[in-house]
Order: sequence, then C-alpha cells, then structure tokens
Amino acid sequence: MSAYRDGEKVVVMLPSRLSKAEEEQWIETLLHRLAERERRRRPSDADLHARALDLSRRHLGGRAVPASVRWVDNQHARWGSCTPDDRTIRLSTRLRGMPSWVLDYVLVHELAHLLIPGHGPDFWALVGRYPKSERARGYLEGVAATAHLPLAAADDEPDVLAPTHHSAAG
Repeated sequence: MSAYRDGEKVVVMLPSRLSKAEEEQWIETLLHRLAERERRRRPSDADLHARALDLSRRHLGGRAVPASVRWVDNQHARWGSCTPDDRTIRLSTRLRGMPSWVLDYVLVHELAHLLIPGHGPDFWALVGRYPKSERARGYLEGVAATAHLPLAAADDEPDVLAPTHHSAAG
C-alpha cells in the first residue's frame, strides 16, 4: 500500500482484496501520511523559523536568533543568504524537497553568519558543530555538479562549498 504524487495527481496503490470500507480507511490514512511527508519536506516560512531556532539551540547554544527565515525563488547561485544587520535569513526554493539534514546544514550555516559574518576558522568551527556538515556539503556539491551549476558566482564569490565561500553552499 502506498501513495505518491504524480504531478498534480495523487496515486494510491491498494491491494484488490480490500473491502470498500477498508479501501476508504486506507486511502484516508495514506493521504494523511503523504500530506505529513510533504509538509516535512516543504516547510512553511514559519516552520523554517521554528526549525532555525531549534538548530540554534541545539548546535549554537541558542545564540543565533534570526528575526525571520523565509523561502525565496530569486537565489540561483546560492542555497541561502543572511543579512546580519537585520538578522534575516533567506533560503533558495531549490532546497525544497532535499533531505532535512541538508536543509538543516544550510540553516546552521546561515545562523552562524548571525554570530560571525565572514568565513574564517571561527565561523567554520561553529558550522562544524552540526554533525552532518561534511555530508551535506558533499550532497550539495553533487547537486551542483549534476545540474551543471557553477561552483563560484560571477561576482568572484568564493567556491560554493569550500570553507572560504560567502553563503551557504552557493
């Protein structure tokens, strides 16, 4: 038994031996599970903000407190960006649907910028508190390579994934 989205349609697969009542019950259950899975993989701006606060608490001692965290669709050379002056964090909508640990890495990266604006050793020590940092950077590097995305921005942004780059993994 399973349910998945195929474009705008939801496909539910059930064994034919179920009664009509069992079918209806399983359809309701599977649709609920699908909605929960999609909600977790595509959090709202409010969900992102709550997630960022939790990550700050768990990995940065609660010291990085953003004023807002939101999705944006105009970041094509970056995964995320941060403006320390107004404490805002923006994440590229290209991250939607990626594994949660990748999204969390980008959030931790941007949260660290609220504490340290540059990309020096102290900054990378903060980001390194997130246990899946290296794995997430490798994942994003693979995504960038597969999509033939440049690893450096045209305005001489440093490498998207190296410990000298400007914004989270691109």
